[in-house]
Amino acid sequence: MSPLANLFEGLPDVRGKLTADAPLAPLVWFKSGGAAQWLFEPKDLADLQAFLRDLDPAVPVMALGLGSNMIVRDGGVPGVVIRLGKPFAKVTKVDDVTLDCGGGASGILVSSTARDNGIAGVEFLRSIPGTVGGFVRMNGGAYGGEVKDVLVDCDVVLRSGERVTLINADLGYTYRHSELPEGAVVVSARFKGRPGEPEAIQAEMDRISASREASQPLRSKTGGSTFKNPEGHKAWALVDEAGCRGLTLGGAQVSEKHTNFLLNVADATSSDIEALGEEVRRRVKEKSGVTLEWEIQRVGMSAEAPNQNQADKP
Repeated sequence: MSPLANLFEGLPDVRGKLTADAPLAPLVWFKSGGAAQWLFEPKDLADLQAFLRDLDPAVPVMALGLGSNMIVRDGGVPGVVIRLGKPFAKVTKVDDVTLDCGGGASGILVSSTARDNGIAGVEFLRSIPGTVGGFVRMNGGAYGGEVKDVLVDCDVVLRSGERVTLINADLGYTYRHSELPEGAVVVSARFKGRPGEPEAIQAEMDRISASREASQPLRSKTGGSTFKNPEGHKAWALVDEAGCRGLTLGGAQVSEKHTNFLLNVADATSSDIEALGEEVRRRVKEKSGVTLEWEIQRVGMSAEAPNQNQADKP
């Protein structure tokens, strides 16, 4: 067991699953990175609230969804990583145009449930490989839609264990960003669409899926869209113009199919992947004068700093 597992003692009792020194690479799309000091999978909402309430406030907390837009650094993630499982993955109809979605529900489940209930307007979630909690936190979007366009409100458990409801305006949404409180875990959200015909909704979902399949390296170990689109630009075009298509560093590569995707092609370390991204940013800045901002969340510690107590800021 790594030294990380011994940094904190006296964790609260839980009814769910609490694992020390838990490998995170199998849980993220890049299939790279270190371990969580502790991985907590709560049994239910009360279990999550009690755990956070009784946890030493000095212990950092991070929520993990499907790990599709994340680099976990090789030195691991200090504190507690919280992963919401099946108890938080339900989607139910509230009214003719509104769904109540658990924080652990996938975009596929949300969009499919919407289709079955004749609710249009959330088809874009079909194309985002993540969970509701991540969508809400990052203002997830694709194919002309964003969470800020459909979110009514969300329930979050704060670092103190208190459950609160935040309306759309409370989240201060901007492009791929929210002002969700640090350490807060999204446990549910209400999405509002509009009346639609299931056949038409399915056709739109099929169109989005086909477009995504044709343009993105979906069958590779990747982290999804790497950089935010700068004002007036497309990130992929800037990367391509800077001559980065197919660029490699260690086991990491810029996708030749879609240049705003980084790939783990040869047992890349997270350090390889992040360093490649920084080299792309350098070349784009040199070529176009534009500074690309990371869209992928980067968490944890570098392998060179295993005794660091706090995760580096993304």
